[in-house]
Amino acid sequence: MKEAKKHFVIRSKIWIDDEQGKVVFGEGRYLILETVDRLKSLNAAAKELKMSYRALWGKIKASEQRLGQSLVMKEGKGSRLTPFAEKLLVQYRKLQETIREESDGVYDSLVARYLSQ
Repeated sequence: MKEAKKHFVIRSKIWIDDEQGKVVFGEGRYLILETVDRLKSLNAAAKELKMSYRALWGKIKASEQRLGQSLVMKEGKGSRLTPFAEKLLVQYRKLQETIREESDGVYDSLVARYLSQ
């Protein structure tokens, strides 16, 4: 019996650390900020992400400290992203897309043909 040809894909996770190896920004922080931006509320974002408010706020504050920039600001009874955070989300997504495209190309040229034989 002939085995069906298998198809594999490469996956990677990219995050940004500071000099001490502490997370500054990555997929988790991206998701937190994207959710805050969409819901306009830290509390609602924490609930949707199944996190405590304290954990969510702690991750935001840690990133703000390491970046030296505010990411979230109060707006009325809710919250909104700072212009810096909005730009960071856009740029991080571009970074992810670029790395994914480059990784796919390198994988295809170096490894894929050996796995699909």
